[in-house]
Amino acid sequence: MEHLYYLVAQLPSFSVTDDSSAKLPITTEYYKDLCSRFMSAESSRIAAGLTLEPPLEQETTGSAFLDAWYTRERNLRLALAQLRALKMKKEAKNLPLTSDGEVIQAARTATGMDSPLSAEQFLNQYRMALLDKIAPLDIFSADAVYCYGLKLMLAERMKKFNRDEGLASYHKIYDEILGEKK
Repeated sequence: MEHLYYLVAQLPSFSVTDDSSAKLPITTEYYKDLCSRFMSAESSRIAAGLTLEPPLEQETTGSAFLDAWYTRERNLRLALAQLRALKMKKEAKNLPLTSDGEVIQAARTATGMDSPLSAEQFLNQYRMALLDKIAPLDIFSADAVYCYGLKLMLAERMKKFNRDEGLASYHKIYDEILGEKK
């Protein structure tokens, strides 16, 4: 088991707040660069391959933590797809069913929201809480470094949501659909 004291000591703490103007202390690219310098080749490869979108087919990553995270994330995405299909009165073909009650409840809450922005913010907060819940106890392990990377990626994603920019984009697309130019 790797103990990554020097790497973890270089990872700055950050918090995810509603203040979208606050910058994150590092980027995902910098995080992956640090991992490539301080982790074993295998662990570095796993860190470089971190994603917020797990493959549809379950694959083992070599990390029990990542396998658990990807399973929960995959189940959440499948539950969202099924509930959205039901909401539009369409059949959700070839989607495996999930039996994780917590994930299903989170998906139901998100699909029941009137605002897509609110739903995405809720889902991102749910994902952050889930990462906190399944985070490894050994903060100097490779799994803890992977957890940090996933939180950083989620925080970067959350920072991209901006109400004013979203409304402007919506109005632009809507006007293009109607054939109106401003």
